[in-house]
Amino acid sequence: MDGIKLSFPPESPPLSVIVALSLSAFPVTIDSSAAATTVPTFVFSDGRKLSGTTVLLRYVGRSANTLSDFYGNNAFDSSQIDEWVDYASVFSSGSEFENACGRVDKYLESRTFLVGHSLSIADVAIWSALAGTGQRWESLRKSKKYQSLVRWFNSILDEYSELLNKVLATYVKKTSGKPVAAPKSKDSQQALKGDAQDKGKPEVDLPEAEIGKVRLRFAPEPSGYLHIGHAKAALLNKYFAERYQGEVIVRFDDTNPAKESNEFVDNLVKDIGTLGIKYEKVTYTSDYFPELMDMAEKLMREGKAYVDDTPREQMQKERMDGIDSKCRNHSVDENLKLWKEMIAGSERGLQCCVRGKFNMQDPNKAMRDPVYYRCNPMSHHRIGDKYKIYPTYDFACPFVDSLEGITHALRSSEYHDRNAQYFKVLEDMGLRQVQLYEFSRLNLVFTLLSKRKLLWFVQTGLVDGWDDPRFPTVQGIVRRGLKIEALIQFILEQGASKNLNLMEWDKLWSINKRIIDPVCPRHTAVVAERRVLFTLTDGPDEPFVRMIPKHKKFEGAGEKATTFTKSIWIEEADASVISVGEEVTLMDWGNAIVKEISKDEEGRVTALSGVLNLQGSVKTTKLKLTWLPDTNELVNLTLTEFDYLITKKKLEDDDEVADFVNPNTKKETLALGDSNMRNLKCGDVIQLERKGYFRCDVPFVKSSKPIVLFSIPDGRAAK
Repeated sequence: MDGIKLSFPPESPPLSVIVALSLSAFPVTIDSSAAATTVPTFVFSDGRKLSGTTVLLRYVGRSANTLSDFYGNNAFDSSQIDEWVDYASVFSSGSEFENACGRVDKYLESRTFLVGHSLSIADVAIWSALAGTGQRWESLRKSKKYQSLVRWFNSILDEYSELLNKVLATYVKKTSGKPVAAPKSKDSQQALKGDAQDKGKPEVDLPEAEIGKVRLRFAPEPSGYLHIGHAKAALLNKYFAERYQGEVIVRFDDTNPAKESNEFVDNLVKDIGTLGIKYEKVTYTSDYFPELMDMAEKLMREGKAYVDDTPREQMQKERMDGIDSKCRNHSVDENLKLWKEMIAGSERGLQCCVRGKFNMQDPNKAMRDPVYYRCNPMSHHRIGDKYKIYPTYDFACPFVDSLEGITHALRSSEYHDRNAQYFKVLEDMGLRQVQLYEFSRLNLVFTLLSKRKLLWFVQTGLVDGWDDPRFPTVQGIVRRGLKIEALIQFILEQGASKNLNLMEWDKLWSINKRIIDPVCPRHTAVVAERRVLFTLTDGPDEPFVRMIPKHKKFEGAGEKATTFTKSIWIEEADASVISVGEEVTLMDWGNAIVKEISKDEEGRVTALSGVLNLQGSVKTTKLKLTWLPDTNELVNLTLTEFDYLITKKKLEDDDEVADFVNPNTKKETLALGDSNMRNLKCGDVIQLERKGYFRCDVPFVKSSKPIVLFSIPDGRAAK
């Protein structure tokens, strides 16, 4: 893509193409002196040309390497994108402008992006068409007429603010809405660069990758649920497969029957689907057990492997000290005899393992005769008691990778010292080599990603299961209130970096807030304990109901019925800071003046009385109070907050997890909620005014059973 020049009429810069080039960090040179050019044109280094705004935009969409799904990841999405790209021209028609705004506004009521779950050239085309109208669109942005459209427009502008503001300042004249002539200085090139490279897509290439010929695999061990660390590996496989028009295989590395189960397989498949991973097929390492056994025997016959009955602790010491095993020079016949004992699972066989014959003095200890096979008489979750021996990961993984046609195996950098071993195993087997690509393991503060340690929490009953909202599993963080879209953005922003970082959760929850805040409904809750009754002496003698928006900036959230009564409930924390004669604002109602405050013997406020002052200005009051009507329609709530499971930022390998267990990880607060919350469904995300964001875990069933809401972190520093 090097050597491309963009030329266009100076008075008519193609804004959507320039924006797409900017977002994708697409290498291009702008020729702003091409006065004779009548349409936007790409001129390639070999003299070929492409012309027309939509043609160029689609070319950038297809060619951009830094933005995932920029032109969709399947034929249907790409076709939808084409529709929106073509539709963008309607905004330039003066008479149709507002009709077009109305159509897109309605379409975006329940969507973050126009197509799919990430930014595409469809968004670029419509966004640029609006921005290009200058003052006309700016006036509408300030009104409340097209709230979903404005939300969408602003979210894109916020996400890429520095870059887009440069483009707008360079190419759009706000007063008239007409494009300005392209500048002749280097500023035009700088406007294309900005910080697009930092906007979170992998920036490196797979070595020796060819378009259409890349085959990857995501190979989890079915010994636990998918967690956020696995999600990084899965999404990077997805990204590279789409980028190189290749495919992904899901393979279960089921070689350890002591840890694995069908429950884990089923939930891993479920979680992979939740992440939106499209895979070619599902395979199992156990599918290849016969071939793996044949290969082990072949290597023994060739003198490249041997059977060792050295006790495990002694074997580990010999490997550390670089001492050859006494079994290393067994004859082929002796090795095959013991191999048969292993296959039979006999008492003698249980004492043995198969090892590769490498170099016991190699400085890289991973190359000191690694174990290939072990005896294990346990039943396998998938194939029962057919086998008494099982291959190790180090033996099975390169074999199956090569056999399944994997071109690139993505592995976290913790395997770096075993890369040479991987290549040596394939060399001894005489199989096709596979490219290894490393990325850094995702490490988060106060977070366990070891399945062994997570299993310990499950087995000790310190959590409710693998989907506990305190767990870093995909099911756990989704239950906590994280949107998968936020997780995908977060992972891709890390890219394929090899740098090892201990990351805070704040960044992830901040991304999540940007997604949920513009659309989630607002409700009201009052902590039940020591709540205070506030009597408005001139309040309504009979309760009345008024319909108000659930979200003042997003009509798509719908409306809620709010009851207004003479007596209302407020929280003790609010009541305790109010003074006699003070004017306060009752949210969604108006101002009131406190006339009397009653307290108990301990000085706690027990009741308030006052009068309404609905003509008062909310700008002059210090306290803005949430409140609930004194009716029997209120619902009972349990507001649940969570903390980290461990007290140390990063556990070392030799740390005992039991020594760092946080004794206080769950806090439940009883509260009352507005009657509209009876309609919440499990999984609904809401904002409780002045309390934060919550996800409904247990919806309303009956009055005696509270609705359970889980607090969703918002990315701000912990209290």
